[in-house]
Amino acid sequence: MAAQPVHKAVHLLKKVPEITIFFWIIKLLTTAMGETTSDYMVNHIDPVIAVAIGAFGLCIALVLQLVVRRYIPAVYWFAVVMVAIFGTMAADVLHIGLGIPYLTSTIFFAVALAVIFGAWYATEKTLAIHSIYTLRRELFYWMTIITTFALGTALGDMTATTLHLGYLTSGLLFIVLFALPGLACWLLGLNEILAFWFAYIMTRPLGASFADWMGKPRDAGGIGFGTGTISLVLTVLIIALVAYMTITHKDIDRKQV
Repeated sequence: MAAQPVHKAVHLLKKVPEITIFFWIIKLLTTAMGETTSDYMVNHIDPVIAVAIGAFGLCIALVLQLVVRRYIPAVYWFAVVMVAIFGTMAADVLHIGLGIPYLTSTIFFAVALAVIFGAWYATEKTLAIHSIYTLRRELFYWMTIITTFALGTALGDMTATTLHLGYLTSGLLFIVLFALPGLACWLLGLNEILAFWFAYIMTRPLGASFADWMGKPRDAGGIGFGTGTISLVLTVLIIALVAYMTITHKDIDRKQV
């Protein structure tokens, strides 16, 4: 009986949502929105100013997320959105600004992610996101999230442009890669934490590939809806779903409350 209040207190300190179908839908929408919003900003205002705005927005979002004492959908997903926008800019700066090939940046971010995972596990002995109830674990979590977005951006651009698969074919490829860990977990008993992080990484190039396909002009391999239009539609969908989560609490495990 004494353990129940402690368990409840730890649950209330958790800073991340439950992994439900809504989590994956909103995550995919944020990856797509981050791609098109980044592209829109750097093409309509000075790229340096755009990156500065992205960095400032990310700092504000992360400070808010770190300050709050529990999971709040609007705060959490605002941080994810800003990571999506700035993560896209970070990967694009390496390629467009510094001329680094997408293959090189993909390898770089993959190594960086492996180092973060290694340090996280060595320090905390777990990579489970539902153990996020201390500041140190939360810092590891957000370092991981930022790196996965940068890695996914570079990976998606590499398949679409360097490997010449195009945005639509790349998106279809990443649908398969996104589904594989879930199937492996179900059929082969793949470790759930490994399956989660692999799928999480794949959401970035998956969402971004379809966003680029819809937003890019036809001569660039898209269907020409425009990055601004796609960003606006995705933003409305994200706000609607986050509001729904806030009202219904479907992203909170009520059995533990």
